[in-house]
Amino acid sequence: MIPGCPTPSHSVAQCRAPVIKRSSNPSPQVAGLQAHATMPGHQVKWLKNDIVIDPAKDPNFYITVEHNLIIKQARFEDMANYTCLAKNVVASRRSSTALVIVYVDGGWSQWTEWSECSSKCARGLQKRTRACSNPTPLNGGTFCTGEAIQKIACTTPCPVDGSWGEWSKWSACGPECTHWRSRECSYPSPGNGGKDCSDSPLQSQNCTKGLCMKSSQYRQEFINTSETRDEIALYAGVAVALVVAVGIVLAAAVVLYKRRRHEYGSDILDATSAMTGGFGPANLKAGRHDNSHLLCMAVQPDLTASAGQFHGASFPPREGLQKIAMTQSPLLESMPLTHGKACASVCMSSMDSATTVEFGQNHPPALASVDSEPGSLSHNFRCHSIPHRPGMGFAAMPEKKEKTAVPPLGALPYDRRPSAYGTFGCMGGRLVIANAGVSLLVPPGAIPQGQFYKMYLMVSHDDALRPVLEGDQTLLSPVVVFGPPNVPLLTPVVVSVPHCAELCSEDWLLSMQRQETGGDWEEMLRYREEPPFPPCYWQLGNGVCHLMTETPAAYALLGEPLSPAAVKLLRLAAFGPSVCPSLEYSLRIYCLPDDDDSLEEVVELEKRLGGRLVVESKTLRFKANAGDLRLSVHNTPNTLWTNKLQDRFQDIPFGHIWPGTQRLLHCMFTLERNALSTAELSCKLCVQQLEGEGQILHVQTLLHNVCSPLSGSSLQGGAGVLTLVGPAAFKLPYAIRQKLCGSLDVQSPHGHDWRLLAHKLGVHRCMEYFQSKPSPTGTILDLWEAQHLEDGDLDLLATVLEEMGRREDMNPQTTET
Repeated sequence: MIPGCPTPSHSVAQCRAPVIKRSSNPSPQVAGLQAHATMPGHQVKWLKNDIVIDPAKDPNFYITVEHNLIIKQARFEDMANYTCLAKNVVASRRSSTALVIVYVDGGWSQWTEWSECSSKCARGLQKRTRACSNPTPLNGGTFCTGEAIQKIACTTPCPVDGSWGEWSKWSACGPECTHWRSRECSYPSPGNGGKDCSDSPLQSQNCTKGLCMKSSQYRQEFINTSETRDEIALYAGVAVALVVAVGIVLAAAVVLYKRRRHEYGSDILDATSAMTGGFGPANLKAGRHDNSHLLCMAVQPDLTASAGQFHGASFPPREGLQKIAMTQSPLLESMPLTHGKACASVCMSSMDSATTVEFGQNHPPALASVDSEPGSLSHNFRCHSIPHRPGMGFAAMPEKKEKTAVPPLGALPYDRRPSAYGTFGCMGGRLVIANAGVSLLVPPGAIPQGQFYKMYLMVSHDDALRPVLEGDQTLLSPVVVFGPPNVPLLTPVVVSVPHCAELCSEDWLLSMQRQETGGDWEEMLRYREEPPFPPCYWQLGNGVCHLMTETPAAYALLGEPLSPAAVKLLRLAAFGPSVCPSLEYSLRIYCLPDDDDSLEEVVELEKRLGGRLVVESKTLRFKANAGDLRLSVHNTPNTLWTNKLQDRFQDIPFGHIWPGTQRLLHCMFTLERNALSTAELSCKLCVQQLEGEGQILHVQTLLHNVCSPLSGSSLQGGAGVLTLVGPAAFKLPYAIRQKLCGSLDVQSPHGHDWRLLAHKLGVHRCMEYFQSKPSPTGTILDLWEAQHLEDGDLDLLATVLEEMGRREDMNPQTTET
C-alpha cells in the first residue's frame, strides 16, 4: 500500500520508496508517506510512469478513501515509478516518486533426458542438466540452490564385427560344369552395430578343370529337343483324352436313351407336342416321361398358339432328374484336369502373361499351359502340380471331386489398388495407406473456407500409368495418385511416398515426374538442380520422399545412375504352399523393390494362391551394371528331397530387374520329397548379383498334407487405411500452430524467424519456395507434420523453439485449448 499525497495548500510530504519482494512477502507494503488534511474541492490521482492509473481498467490496483494506492498482487509489469498528483482549481502538487521493485528468486526447470553414454564401447558417463530459469532470478533475487548437472555411470556394449565361417563342401558338378560352396557370416555374427562381412557368401568355379564335355550350344539343342518331345507327347495325350471323353459322353447318351425308352415305353411325342413344351390335346398319351427338353435347346415353343385344355402335367414327378442330366451343359464342355500341371517358366514376371479374367460362379476356367515367349527370363521350363482345394481364394469354383490344376500367377483375377478417401474442409486432414507406406496431408487453410473436397489417395498398379523410362532410368517409387483433379488449393499439400534408392548425391540423378489428367508425364524437379522458385518442393530421406505440391496428379520418383556404385534396394521374399498333399513342393522367390507397397501386393496375391511366407524377407543391395541376379538352392537333405531343376540355379537378367517396371518378378524352384511322411523342409536359398553382393535365406518349414487351422495362410494382408479429419489429424495443436505462424512469419533482424526454424529442422535447401508462400512458417510446420507421422513428439519441436528463444510460443497456458 502506498499512502496518499498532500493537498495543494500544504507542503509536499517526503516519500520512502517501498520494496515488494514477490517470492517471499506478497502482502501489500506501506510506504512512509503521511497525508495531511485536505481542503474541499480537490482531486487526487495516482500516476504509473506518468500515466494515470484507472482501477476500473486494471483491477489489480485499488485506491482507498484516504487516497492510498494498494497493489493487490505484485507482477512484473507493476515494477515502475509511482507518483501521487493532487490538484484543485487553484494549483496542483506532485508527491515524490515511489519506485516499486519486484524481486524474484530463481527456480529450477525440469531435468533434461539423460544423454547418450559418453563411451561408444565399455564404461562411460551419462549426464542430465537443468537450468535456473523457472523463474529466472530477477532484480537481485536469490539464485537456485542445488546442482545443475547430474552424472551416472553407464556401459555400452562394444560393436562386434562379423566374420566369415568355414566354407561348406563343394556341391555336385552341374550341367554347366560348375560347382558351388557357401559360407555364413556367423563366426561371430555382427552385433551392436558392428560391420557386416564383406565379399560374397557364395563361390563358384569350374569343376572339370576346363574339360567340359557339353558346350552351351549342344546343351541348348538338347534342351530344345527334350522340350519338343514333351510338347508332342502332351498334345498327343490331350487329343487322346478328348477322343475318349467324347466317346464316353456319346456312350452315356445312348445308354440313357435306351434306359428311358425301356422304362416309359416306346411312345414318342410328335413334333408339335415337343415344340409346345410337353403339353397337347387330351387324346394324346401323357403317361411317359417328358423328353421335350432334348429339343427345346434348338426349337423355341410358340407361345402365341392355343395350348388346348390342360389335363395336368404330361410328365411324371422329378425323380428322373436325379440321374445324369445330359442337357445341363454342352456336350463338349471342358473336362476338368484330373492330374493337370500348370506349366510356366521357372523364372518369369507375372505381368508378362497377365490378362484380366472374370470367372463365373458355375464355370471354372479352362486352363492351358503357358508356353515360352520371346524375352522370357529363362529357357528352362518346368511343370508343377498343385491339386485344387476349396478356399484357394483366387476364383469362385464349385467343389468337385476331381483335382483341378492351379492357374499361372498372371491368370488370376487380381486388381486391388490400395486407396483411401476422405471429405475435408478448411481445417484439413490426413489420408494414410499404412501397409503401402503412402500418406497425404491436407494442412489447415489448403481448402477454401466454406468448401469441402472429397479427396482420394491411390497407389496405381496399372502399367499404362507408369512413366516412360529412357536410357538407364529406373522407377524408384510406386506411382501415387491423389485428387480430385483441377481443384484450387490455397496452400501446398504433402504427399509422402516410399522409395528404394540408397541415397548418395554423387551416385544418382533423381527426378520427380508428374502426369496430370489427360496429359503426358513431365519432369517437375531434378534433385539439387531446382530452379530459384520451384513449382513444388521435395524432401528426400532414407526410404521416403515428402513432396509439397498444389497440383493433384500422378507422381513417381525416377533415378538414373551416375556411377556403377549407385544402389537400388531389393526385397527378397520366399513363399511356399500352406498345404502340400503331393510329393512336389514349389518355392517362389520374389525380387521386389524395397517398399511396403510391392511386398503388400505379393502378400495379397499369395493369400489367393494359398501360399505363405516361409522365411523372413531380406534386403539386397543391387548395384548398377553389376551383372545378373543368380538364385540357387543348397543344402537340401539328399535322402529326403530331390531338386527337379536340371541346372540347379536360375539367372534373372539385369535388364529385367533394374528398370523396376516388371511387377511380381519371381523365380520358382520345384523340390520333390521321397515320401509323404517327410514333413519338414530345410534348405538355403542363395541370391547373389554376379558381380555384386548376395543374401542367404535360411528356409526351415513344416509341411502339411491336409488343410488345418494351423496350415492356413499366415499372411496378414489388407490396405490398413486411415482417414483423419480436422485438428485430430495433426500432432501440433491448431492454436499453437497459429501462434507460431504469427510470431515467426515476420522476419527478424537477428534471423530468429522462420528462416532459422527451417535450418533447425533441416529443410533449408530451397528457402525461396517457403518465402513464396503466404505463411512460410505454416508450410515448414506442415512438412514437419508429414515427416513425423509416427514419431511426432512435440518435445523435439519445443527444444528447437527453445534454442531459438521462442519457448513461450509452445506454452499451452498462453494459447487456446
